[in-house]
Amino acid sequence: MSVAGCPKGAESSVLSLAQLLEQQPTTAPACLVEPGLLPMQGILFVGGEPKVGKSLLVANLALALAAGSDRLGFPIATPCRVLVCQFELPVPQFVSRLVTMRRPLGAVADQNLLVDTRASGHLLSAPQGLNHFLAAARAAAAQIILLDPLYSTHDQDENDTRAMAALCQSLLRLREASRAALIVVHHVRKSIGRYEIGSAFRGSSALHAVGDSYLLVTRPAPQLPTVELRFQFRYAAPQPPRLLELDPQSLWFSPAGQPVPAAGRHKVSSAEVTEALADLGGQARYNQLRQHVMTLAPCSKRTAQLAIAETCRQGGIVHDNGYYRLP
Repeated sequence: MSVAGCPKGAESSVLSLAQLLEQQPTTAPACLVEPGLLPMQGILFVGGEPKVGKSLLVANLALALAAGSDRLGFPIATPCRVLVCQFELPVPQFVSRLVTMRRPLGAVADQNLLVDTRASGHLLSAPQGLNHFLAAARAAAAQIILLDPLYSTHDQDENDTRAMAALCQSLLRLREASRAALIVVHHVRKSIGRYEIGSAFRGSSALHAVGDSYLLVTRPAPQLPTVELRFQFRYAAPQPPRLLELDPQSLWFSPAGQPVPAAGRHKVSSAEVTEALADLGGQARYNQLRQHVMTLAPCSKRTAQLAIAETCRQGGIVHDNGYYRLP
Protein backbone atom coordinates (compact mmCIF):
# COMPACT_ATOMS: atom_id res chain seq x y z
CA MET A 1 0.00 0.00 0.00
CA SER A 2 1.17 3.54 -0.71
CA VAL A 3 0.15 7.01 0.52
CA ALA A 4 -3.12 7.10 2.51
CA GLY A 5 -3.52 3.36 2.01
CA CYS A 6 -4.21 3.59 -1.75
CA PRO A 7 -3.00 0.77 -4.00
CA LYS A 8 -0.19 1.76 -6.37
CA GLY A 9 -2.32 1.07 -9.44
CA ALA A 10 -5.03 3.46 -8.28
CA GLU A 11 -2.46 6.13 -7.36
CA SER A 12 -0.71 5.94 -10.75
CA SER A 13 -4.02 6.31 -12.61
CA VAL A 14 -4.72 9.70 -10.99
CA LEU A 15 -2.88 12.56 -12.71
CA SER A 16 -2.71 16.27 -12.01
CA LEU A 17 -3.78 18.81 -14.61
CA ALA A 18 -0.08 19.70 -15.10
CA GLN A 19 0.73 16.05 -15.91
CA LEU A 20 -2.23 15.79 -18.28
CA LEU A 21 -1.18 18.96 -20.10
CA GLU A 22 2.29 17.53 -20.59
CA GLN A 23 0.75 14.54 -22.37
CA GLN A 24 -1.41 16.68 -24.66
CA PRO A 25 -0.23 17.08 -28.28
CA THR A 26 0.69 20.62 -29.25
CA THR A 27 -1.95 20.60 -31.99
CA ALA A 28 -5.28 18.79 -31.99
CA PRO A 29 -5.13 15.57 -34.04
CA ALA A 30 -6.98 15.63 -37.34
CA CYS A 31 -10.13 13.55 -37.69
CA LEU A 32 -9.72 10.26 -39.50
CA VAL A 33 -12.68 11.20 -41.70
CA GLU A 34 -13.53 14.86 -42.18
CA PRO A 35 -15.50 16.97 -41.60
CA GLY A 36 -15.66 15.61 -38.05
CA LEU A 37 -17.23 12.31 -39.10
CA LEU A 38 -14.74 10.02 -37.34
CA PRO A 39 -12.47 11.56 -34.69
CA MET A 40 -9.30 9.82 -33.50
CA GLN A 41 -10.45 6.96 -31.24
CA GLY A 42 -14.03 8.14 -31.83
CA ILE A 43 -17.17 6.08 -32.34
CA LEU A 44 -19.27 6.51 -35.49
CA PHE A 45 -22.68 4.83 -35.69
CA VAL A 46 -24.02 4.15 -39.20
CA GLY A 47 -27.69 3.26 -39.45
CA GLY A 48 -30.54 2.78 -41.87
CA GLU A 49 -33.35 0.46 -42.86
CA PRO A 50 -32.58 -3.07 -44.16
CA LYS A 51 -31.14 -3.26 -47.69
CA VAL A 52 -30.60 0.51 -47.96
CA GLY A 53 -26.88 -0.01 -48.67
CA LYS A 54 -25.25 0.41 -45.24
CA SER A 55 -22.83 -2.51 -45.66
CA LEU A 56 -21.75 -1.39 -49.14
CA LEU A 57 -21.23 2.14 -47.87
CA VAL A 58 -19.08 1.14 -44.88
CA ALA A 59 -17.06 -1.27 -47.06
CA ASN A 60 -16.41 1.71 -49.37
CA LEU A 61 -15.42 3.76 -46.35
CA ALA A 62 -13.09 1.03 -45.06
CA LEU A 63 -11.31 0.83 -48.43
CA ALA A 64 -11.10 4.62 -48.69
CA LEU A 65 -9.56 4.82 -45.21
CA ALA A 66 -7.09 2.03 -45.98
CA ALA A 67 -6.09 3.76 -49.21
CA GLY A 68 -6.16 7.33 -47.87
CA SER A 69 -8.59 8.14 -50.69
CA ASP A 70 -11.25 10.86 -50.87
CA ARG A 71 -13.24 8.79 -53.36
CA LEU A 72 -16.46 8.91 -51.28
CA GLY A 73 -16.29 12.69 -51.04
CA PHE A 74 -15.06 12.77 -47.43
CA PRO A 75 -11.51 14.08 -46.89
CA ILE A 76 -9.18 11.44 -45.40
CA ALA A 77 -5.85 12.82 -44.21
CA THR A 78 -3.75 9.66 -44.32
CA PRO A 79 -4.07 5.89 -44.95
CA CYS A 80 -5.13 3.91 -41.87
CA ARG A 81 -5.07 0.29 -40.83
CA VAL A 82 -8.69 -0.91 -40.79
CA LEU A 83 -9.93 -4.16 -39.25
CA VAL A 84 -13.25 -5.35 -40.70
CA CYS A 85 -15.41 -7.58 -38.49
CA GLN A 86 -18.46 -8.37 -40.61
CA PHE A 87 -21.07 -11.01 -39.87
CA GLU A 88 -23.53 -10.94 -42.78
CA LEU A 89 -21.61 -12.59 -45.64
CA PRO A 90 -19.47 -15.73 -45.80
CA VAL A 91 -15.82 -14.70 -46.03
CA PRO A 92 -15.36 -15.81 -49.70
CA GLN A 93 -18.43 -13.78 -50.74
CA PHE A 94 -17.23 -10.73 -48.81
CA VAL A 95 -13.77 -11.01 -50.40
CA SER A 96 -15.43 -11.22 -53.82
CA ARG A 97 -17.21 -7.94 -53.07
CA LEU A 98 -13.91 -6.33 -52.02
CA VAL A 99 -12.23 -7.55 -55.22
CA THR A 100 -14.84 -5.65 -57.24
CA MET A 101 -14.45 -2.52 -55.12
CA ARG A 102 -10.63 -2.47 -55.22
CA ARG A 103 -10.38 -2.36 -59.02
CA PRO A 104 -10.60 1.45 -59.25
CA LEU A 105 -8.02 1.78 -56.46
CA GLY A 106 -5.50 -0.86 -57.44
CA ALA A 107 -3.40 -2.40 -54.66
CA VAL A 108 -3.00 0.77 -52.59
CA ALA A 109 -5.36 -0.44 -49.80
CA ASP A 110 -4.33 -4.10 -49.75
CA GLN A 111 -1.89 -4.01 -46.84
CA ASN A 112 -3.99 -1.70 -44.69
CA LEU A 113 -7.36 -3.46 -44.97
CA LEU A 114 -7.58 -6.50 -42.71
CA VAL A 115 -10.49 -8.91 -42.21
CA ASP A 116 -11.29 -10.90 -39.08
CA THR A 117 -12.16 -14.22 -40.74
CA ARG A 118 -13.35 -15.72 -37.43
CA ALA A 119 -15.52 -12.87 -36.17
CA SER A 120 -18.77 -14.81 -36.47
CA GLY A 121 -19.99 -16.33 -33.22
CA HIS A 122 -18.04 -14.02 -30.91
CA LEU A 123 -20.06 -11.69 -28.69
CA LEU A 124 -18.88 -8.35 -27.36
CA SER A 125 -21.28 -8.86 -24.48
CA ALA A 126 -19.25 -11.88 -23.27
CA PRO A 127 -15.68 -11.62 -21.87
CA GLN A 128 -14.37 -14.29 -24.28
CA GLY A 129 -15.85 -12.45 -27.25
CA LEU A 130 -14.44 -9.09 -26.20
CA ASN A 131 -11.03 -10.75 -25.78
CA HIS A 132 -11.31 -12.17 -29.31
CA PHE A 133 -11.93 -8.74 -30.85
CA LEU A 134 -9.14 -7.20 -28.79
CA ALA A 135 -6.71 -9.90 -29.91
CA ALA A 136 -7.74 -9.37 -33.54
CA ALA A 137 -7.30 -5.60 -33.22
CA ARG A 138 -3.82 -6.03 -31.75
CA ALA A 139 -2.80 -8.55 -34.40
CA ALA A 140 -3.94 -6.10 -37.07
CA ALA A 141 -2.40 -3.07 -35.32
CA ALA A 142 -5.79 -1.56 -36.16
CA GLN A 143 -6.41 2.16 -36.02
CA ILE A 144 -10.06 1.62 -36.93
CA ILE A 145 -12.37 -1.33 -36.19
CA LEU A 146 -15.51 -1.82 -38.28
CA LEU A 147 -18.35 -3.86 -36.72
CA ASP A 148 -21.12 -4.78 -39.20
CA PRO A 149 -23.77 -5.18 -37.85
CA LEU A 150 -23.89 -4.48 -34.12
CA TYR A 151 -26.76 -6.89 -33.45
CA SER A 152 -24.55 -9.84 -34.46
CA THR A 153 -22.07 -8.96 -31.70
CA HIS A 154 -24.44 -9.36 -28.74
CA ASP A 155 -27.36 -11.31 -27.33
CA GLN A 156 -28.99 -8.46 -25.42
CA ASP A 157 -32.53 -7.07 -25.65
CA GLU A 158 -32.20 -3.86 -27.68
CA ASN A 159 -35.42 -2.54 -26.13
CA ASP A 160 -33.87 -2.81 -22.66
CA THR A 161 -31.99 0.40 -21.86
CA ARG A 162 -29.88 -1.24 -19.13
CA ALA A 163 -28.87 -4.12 -21.44
CA MET A 164 -27.90 -1.68 -24.20
CA ALA A 165 -25.99 0.47 -21.71
CA ALA A 166 -23.97 -2.62 -20.72
CA LEU A 167 -23.28 -3.34 -24.41
CA CYS A 168 -22.13 0.24 -24.91
CA GLN A 169 -19.70 -0.23 -22.03
CA SER A 170 -18.26 -3.18 -23.97
CA LEU A 171 -17.81 -0.92 -26.99
CA LEU A 172 -16.00 1.60 -24.80
CA ARG A 173 -13.74 -1.13 -23.37
CA LEU A 174 -12.92 -2.28 -26.90
CA ARG A 175 -12.13 1.29 -27.92
CA GLU A 176 -10.02 2.03 -24.86
CA ALA A 177 -8.04 -1.22 -24.85
CA SER A 178 -7.37 -1.21 -28.61
CA ARG A 179 -6.90 2.58 -28.83
CA ALA A 180 -8.77 2.37 -32.15
CA ALA A 181 -11.72 4.28 -33.55
CA LEU A 182 -14.93 2.30 -34.07
CA ILE A 183 -17.36 2.30 -36.99
CA VAL A 184 -20.51 0.50 -35.86
CA VAL A 185 -23.33 -0.46 -38.25
CA HIS A 186 -26.70 -0.60 -36.52
CA HIS A 187 -30.34 -0.75 -37.54
CA VAL A 188 -33.01 1.83 -36.87
CA ARG A 189 -36.46 1.72 -35.32
CA LYS A 190 -39.33 0.66 -37.56
CA SER A 191 -40.98 4.08 -37.68
CA ILE A 192 -38.78 7.17 -37.67
CA GLY A 193 -39.44 10.81 -38.40
CA ARG A 194 -37.96 12.79 -41.26
CA TYR A 195 -35.80 14.85 -38.91
CA GLU A 196 -34.61 12.07 -36.61
CA ILE A 197 -30.97 10.97 -36.79
CA GLY A 198 -29.30 9.77 -33.57
CA SER A 199 -32.67 9.07 -31.95
CA ALA A 200 -33.64 6.84 -34.90
CA PHE A 201 -31.24 4.06 -33.82
CA ARG A 202 -32.48 1.09 -31.78
CA GLY A 203 -31.42 1.54 -28.15
CA SER A 204 -30.76 5.21 -28.94
CA SER A 205 -30.85 6.46 -25.33
CA ALA A 206 -27.85 4.24 -24.50
CA LEU A 207 -26.04 4.86 -27.80
CA HIS A 208 -26.25 8.63 -27.28
CA ALA A 209 -23.99 8.23 -24.26
CA VAL A 210 -21.08 6.80 -26.28
CA GLY A 211 -21.33 7.92 -29.91
CA ASP A 212 -19.30 10.82 -31.29
CA SER A 213 -21.17 10.96 -34.58
CA TYR A 214 -24.20 9.40 -36.23
CA LEU A 215 -24.75 8.81 -39.94
CA LEU A 216 -28.26 7.91 -41.08
CA VAL A 217 -28.62 6.36 -44.55
CA THR A 218 -31.99 6.72 -46.28
CA ARG A 219 -33.24 6.12 -49.81
CA PRO A 220 -35.16 9.12 -51.23
CA ALA A 221 -36.72 7.04 -54.04
CA PRO A 222 -36.88 3.22 -54.11
CA GLN A 223 -36.33 3.05 -57.87
CA LEU A 224 -33.10 5.09 -57.87
CA PRO A 225 -29.58 3.94 -56.82
CA THR A 226 -29.23 7.05 -54.68
CA VAL A 227 -28.96 7.35 -50.90
CA GLU A 228 -29.22 10.40 -48.69
CA LEU A 229 -26.80 10.79 -45.78
CA ARG A 230 -27.86 12.79 -42.73
CA PHE A 231 -25.45 13.63 -39.92
CA GLN A 232 -25.45 14.32 -36.22
CA PHE A 233 -22.27 15.20 -34.31
CA ARG A 234 -21.48 15.45 -30.62
CA TYR A 235 -18.58 17.88 -31.07
CA ALA A 236 -18.20 18.87 -34.74
CA ALA A 237 -20.16 21.58 -36.54
CA PRO A 238 -23.47 20.51 -38.17
CA GLN A 239 -23.33 19.34 -41.78
CA PRO A 240 -26.06 19.48 -44.44
CA PRO A 241 -27.37 16.20 -45.89
CA ARG A 242 -25.56 14.69 -48.89
CA LEU A 243 -26.58 12.48 -51.76
CA LEU A 244 -24.48 9.54 -52.95
CA GLU A 245 -25.13 7.48 -56.07
CA LEU A 246 -24.18 3.80 -56.37
CA ASP A 247 -22.35 2.52 -59.45
CA PRO A 248 -23.55 -1.11 -59.75
CA GLN A 249 -20.46 -2.09 -61.73
CA SER A 250 -17.81 -0.88 -59.28
CA LEU A 251 -20.03 -1.11 -56.14
CA TRP A 252 -18.80 2.37 -55.20
CA PHE A 253 -20.89 5.27 -54.01
CA SER A 254 -19.92 8.71 -55.30
CA PRO A 255 -21.17 12.24 -54.53
CA ALA A 256 -24.39 13.17 -56.32
CA GLY A 257 -24.99 16.69 -55.03
CA GLN A 258 -27.29 18.05 -52.35
CA PRO A 259 -30.76 16.65 -51.68
CA VAL A 260 -33.79 18.76 -52.50
CA PRO A 261 -34.92 20.44 -49.26
CA ALA A 262 -37.97 18.83 -47.75
CA ALA A 263 -41.19 20.76 -48.05
CA GLY A 264 -42.29 22.57 -44.95
CA ARG A 265 -44.55 20.71 -42.59
CA HIS A 266 -48.17 20.95 -43.64
CA LYS A 267 -50.58 22.12 -40.95
CA VAL A 268 -53.93 20.45 -41.46
CA SER A 269 -57.00 22.62 -40.88
CA SER A 270 -60.19 21.55 -39.17
CA ALA A 271 -61.98 21.99 -42.50
CA GLU A 272 -59.71 19.36 -44.04
CA VAL A 273 -60.45 16.95 -41.20
CA THR A 274 -64.24 17.38 -41.57
CA GLU A 275 -63.88 16.99 -45.35
CA ALA A 276 -61.98 13.73 -44.85
CA LEU A 277 -64.67 12.47 -42.47
CA ALA A 278 -67.41 13.46 -44.92
CA ASP A 279 -65.60 11.50 -47.66
CA LEU A 280 -65.84 8.45 -45.41
CA GLY A 281 -69.61 8.80 -45.08
CA GLY A 282 -69.62 11.04 -42.02
CA GLN A 283 -68.47 8.33 -39.59
CA ALA A 284 -65.20 6.41 -39.19
CA ARG A 285 -62.91 4.81 -36.67
CA TYR A 286 -59.81 6.73 -35.61
CA ASN A 287 -57.22 4.85 -37.70
CA GLN A 288 -59.41 5.06 -40.80
CA LEU A 289 -59.94 8.80 -40.36
CA ARG A 290 -56.28 9.48 -39.65
CA GLN A 291 -55.15 7.58 -42.75
CA HIS A 292 -57.64 9.46 -44.94
CA VAL A 293 -56.47 12.82 -43.54
CA MET A 294 -52.87 11.82 -44.31
CA THR A 295 -53.88 10.91 -47.87
CA LEU A 296 -55.87 14.07 -48.57
CA ALA A 297 -53.60 16.64 -46.88
CA PRO A 298 -50.92 15.06 -47.37
CA CYS A 299 -49.18 15.10 -44.00
CA SER A 300 -47.39 13.00 -41.41
CA LYS A 301 -49.15 10.69 -38.98
CA ARG A 302 -48.34 13.04 -36.09
CA THR A 303 -49.77 16.06 -37.94
CA ALA A 304 -52.98 14.16 -38.70
CA GLN A 305 -53.31 13.12 -35.04
CA LEU A 306 -52.94 16.71 -33.84
CA ALA A 307 -55.44 17.97 -36.43
CA ILE A 308 -58.07 15.37 -35.41
CA ALA A 309 -57.63 16.22 -31.73
CA GLU A 310 -57.94 19.97 -32.40
CA THR A 311 -61.00 19.55 -34.64
CA CYS A 312 -62.64 17.41 -31.97
CA ARG A 313 -61.84 20.04 -29.31
CA GLN A 314 -63.42 22.75 -31.50
CA GLY A 315 -66.57 20.67 -31.98
CA GLY A 316 -66.07 20.14 -35.72
CA ILE A 317 -66.27 16.37 -35.20
CA VAL A 318 -67.57 14.24 -32.35
CA HIS A 319 -65.97 11.19 -30.73
CA ASP A 320 -68.80 8.81 -29.90
CA ASN A 321 -68.64 5.13 -28.88
CA GLY A 322 -65.34 4.35 -30.62
CA TYR A 323 -66.21 6.31 -33.81
CA TYR A 324 -65.71 9.84 -35.04
CA ARG A 325 -68.75 11.42 -36.68
CA LEU A 326 -69.94 14.79 -37.92
CA PRO A 327 -72.03 16.75 -35.40
